[in-house]
Amino acid sequence: MAWLILCIAGLFEVVWAFAMKQSDGFTRLWPSIITLAGMLVSFGLLAWSMRVLPLGTAYTVWTGIGAVGAFVVGIAFLGEAASLPRLLAAGLIVSGLLLMKLSSPA
Repeated sequence: MAWLILCIAGLFEVVWAFAMKQSDGFTRLWPSIITLAGMLVSFGLLAWSMRVLPLGTAYTVWTGIGAVGAFVVGIAFLGEAASLPRLLAAGLIVSGLLLMKLSSPA
């Protein structure tokens, strides 16, 4: 259950990162509200998962999901480049997350 909660926390990290970009430096109301709400949910779920998972594992997976998720959202919705080196880098992050999961005791 902690892993599922951690993955959801990572997805909310993607939500707040995207909303922060849309907030234009917190000058737009609704994206700013979504950013803050997404942060609260994401941090809250991360904290919950840390009751079971080790700190290093939980934080690494949370930030990795957020990083790769933001990368994908940037490509899909913001027209950011999907060059081979960037895709390879994202693949390495995903590989690291899988290895972290496989090596975790919880």
